[in-house]
Amino acid sequence: MARSKKFTQHHKDGSLWATGQTVEDAPEGYWEWFRKDGIKLRSGHFTKGEQTGEWTTYDKNGDVYKVTQIKPKMQK
Repeated sequence: MARSKKFTQHHKDGSLWATGQTVEDAPEGYWEWFRKDGIKLRSGHFTKGEQTGEWTTYDKNGDVYKVTQIKPKMQK
C-alpha cells in the first residue's frame, strides 16, 4: 500500500503557499493554499489526484467567499 507524504510549498518570500499530502506524487486528502500574508485562499479535498467534494474560496480577510461542490469525473 502506498504511503502518504506531507507536502508543503512556499512563496518566493518564504511564506507558506500550499500544504497537504501526496500519495505516489498525486495530491490526496485535505489541502490548503495561502496568500503571502498568511491568510487562507482556498481549501478542499483530493482523491487520487482529482479535486472532490466541497471546495472553499476565501476573501482577502479569510472569510468564506464561495463554496463549490466538485462532482467526481466519470470513470472509463
